[in-house]
Amino acid sequence: MKWIYIAVGIALYIKMLVFPNLAIDSAELSIVESIVRDSGVPNTVSGIIFRNRLYDTIFEVVVFTIAILGVRFLLADEQPSSKIYQFTDRPSIVLARLGATIAALIGIELAIRGHLSPGGGFAAGVAGGTAIGLVAITSSSERMEAIYQRWHAATWEKVSVLIFIVLAVLSLVGMELPQGEFGTLVSGGWIPLLNLLVAIKVALGSWAAILVFIRYRGLL
Repeated sequence: MKWIYIAVGIALYIKMLVFPNLAIDSAELSIVESIVRDSGVPNTVSGIIFRNRLYDTIFEVVVFTIAILGVRFLLADEQPSSKIYQFTDRPSIVLARLGATIAALIGIELAIRGHLSPGGGFAAGVAGGTAIGLVAITSSSERMEAIYQRWHAATWEKVSVLIFIVLAVLSLVGMELPQGEFGTLVSGGWIPLLNLLVAIKVALGSWAAILVFIRYRGLL
């Protein structure tokens, strides 16, 4: 069987060398231009997700919310783990927290400017969740739980979902904000706000899942 995989891989490689297919169809280019014009943002992916496919995006956010609730429900009857596995050596802790800082800054950048450059709310949320995960494996679980409770992260997660659904419905029924000047931070109507709300939802939801797995499984 492995020889079949190797042969297919070689054939695909030869195909890419012989037939690079670098030509761009004018029809495809016009579709991209129309998406940019209608959405008012340079990032066509954000324009598709938060405008052309907004109905699908609503349910993607809802599905992620249900997934987090499912994790809590399935592990609720288990006994908390007696041992938490974490980094203990100083170099690993320093590197993990440095990575967390970088991931957090990238997440903030993607959340704020995701409609102007490659990125977006989901990518920003993943970066934020990565930062939280790196901090979690270098800090005590009690401290992470205390911070989660002190800042009412669970409440903010639910509020972000509700606001996202409300704004998405307003957009779907035709109530649009002014698009603003193309290429500026405040442009694209609802898209920057929807982008930010998705980032908050994904990051806080990831935080909740991380805490549950650490509490009941002892590791991520």
